[in-house]
Amino acid sequence: MQTATLHFVDRSPLVALIGNPNCGKTAIFNALTGSHQKVANYAGVTVERKEGKMVWGETGQSLRVLDLPGAYSLYPRSLDERVTHDVLKGLAAGEKRPDLAVCVVDATNLRRTLKLALAVQRLGVPCVLALNMSDLAKKRGLDIDPEALSRALRMPVIPTVGIHAPGVAALKAHLMQAFADPLGLPEAALTPAPAPASDSPDTHDAQRIQSILHDLGIDQIQPDTLSEHIDRWVLHPVWGPLLLGGVLFVVFQAVFDLAIAPMDLIKNSALALGGYVASLIDNPLVKSLLVDGLIAGAGAVLVFLPQILILFFFILVLEESGYLPRAAYLLDKLMGSVGLSGRSFIPLLSSFACAIPGIMAARTISNPRDRWVTIMIAPLMTCSARLPVYTLLIAAFIPNTVVAGGLSLRGLVLFALYLMGIAGAMAVAWVLKRFTHEGTLTRPLMMELPSYHWPTAQNVAMGLWQRAKIFINRVGGVILLLTLALWFLASFPSPDADFVGRPIEASFAGMLGHALAPIFEPIGFNWQISIALIPGMAAREVVVSALGTVYALSSQGGDTASNLGPLIAQSWSLASALSLMVWFVFAPQCLSTIATVRRETNGWRMPLIMLTYLFVLAYAASFSTYHLALALGLG
Repeated sequence: MQTATLHFVDRSPLVALIGNPNCGKTAIFNALTGSHQKVANYAGVTVERKEGKMVWGETGQSLRVLDLPGAYSLYPRSLDERVTHDVLKGLAAGEKRPDLAVCVVDATNLRRTLKLALAVQRLGVPCVLALNMSDLAKKRGLDIDPEALSRALRMPVIPTVGIHAPGVAALKAHLMQAFADPLGLPEAALTPAPAPASDSPDTHDAQRIQSILHDLGIDQIQPDTLSEHIDRWVLHPVWGPLLLGGVLFVVFQAVFDLAIAPMDLIKNSALALGGYVASLIDNPLVKSLLVDGLIAGAGAVLVFLPQILILFFFILVLEESGYLPRAAYLLDKLMGSVGLSGRSFIPLLSSFACAIPGIMAARTISNPRDRWVTIMIAPLMTCSARLPVYTLLIAAFIPNTVVAGGLSLRGLVLFALYLMGIAGAMAVAWVLKRFTHEGTLTRPLMMELPSYHWPTAQNVAMGLWQRAKIFINRVGGVILLLTLALWFLASFPSPDADFVGRPIEASFAGMLGHALAPIFEPIGFNWQISIALIPGMAAREVVVSALGTVYALSSQGGDTASNLGPLIAQSWSLASALSLMVWFVFAPQCLSTIATVRRETNGWRMPLIMLTYLFVLAYAASFSTYHLALALGLG
């Protein structure tokens, strides 16, 4: 007997934003919804859904706004386009059909972007055309008459400038008027688009668009001369890669240099809070729980928030400016040499933030073999969760000195760790190319390069705020729970009266660490590191809080996890620290990443292959690093 899955559908008024990639759709979504946003997955798939509320009026009237994945057509070739297609046709599980579709088009390129709007209109969904980037169109001499275009398309046309909040005021007013009656359907669409007679829809739409543009006198393509001039340098075969390398290097230098002051502030605040709480509590067990477990564990991770935000600031700025697609173009030849195309660049770049969205972004790669290889190497990109571990080890063992050219030695080491992950990923992709027939095929990269524009402070700030919330929620969620669990394991049972040594060594955690030590001793890890690696499989940042808790309970003289750097510098050799850095370059990601791979590949075969090859690669690399360091006298 089969059981049906019930999906509860929210019947609130729903507006769907649809458009090509790089048309400014997300900027309009941010301007309409502000902070009233949430991110989840569509039912049954791992495609991200971004939903928000547009709220207005004294009574708090609102409507739901859905930011659909970017698409070029409604003939789905990827999971992204399949979701957009299904939502607009009312086929998406757990989601009703939109009451209104806002088709966002690039006013500087109507010939291409209008095709999707006509396809949506042909579905019978009430439509509004958001003529975005209308300010840029005017600067290029494109005088678009919105009323004439509205009559030709048989739908309302509203000029917008998505990068500025006032630029969507007219669209917001239109939506408010359309949904003034919460029980009624908006009268937003005029006569539905005529169905093509004999030609295919694509041919029919192309002819109709050409006719409309000709009648409006805007059928001549106006080049973006500024972007063309910039691209002469950015896409140059010699200067382009050098510029890309320089940009990435500046980012990693800034992660260290700009974060010093805020990190010191958080560290000193954690020290002060721990001392204040300790002075209020007499019970030693409760004091240890709060100071050594809660404050020391969470504070040891929270101190790295400034570095994570600095890294994401640069990623958001590069993305908003239009530079990232150029980077994909520049790397296409390099990636082709290992059997991939430049399309893998964006998913792999996303993996520097977190491997999960990077793996999910691989769904936009139409070739199954390229998508599979991209998923398999995505965990080798150094995600932001590894940054606290790298920072802790580099600050503890690498001198804060300046080398040739005024460069920070610590920044160079961090840059080298990122490059090591990239080199490892390319090597794995090359090996897979040799063992798969399709890997020998060349796949030319075809992609649109958007015009350059200045990033907007609002969008960058909103992206940073969302990343900060995610990180803080992790600190207050899984990291805190695992830290407290480790505190319990490291505090119980209490040692016997005649026990010689530190109390933690008689605890459950101490027993487990000593049991694992023989496995990890050949790569230079002591029993404390062995303990920390276990909760680190849940979230990479937990390794820092785990070490903070273990050393807070192990230390003599009242040291806390805020002094973790000096504590491990006294306890470990440089060879062990280098081995641990290399371990985190190649070791498997957190368990949620493995679960994502299972969902994306519909089985356990690929996750098990990934776990096996990453563990073997990490152990071999750490073993080589540790024994080479010993041979060089760094033990």
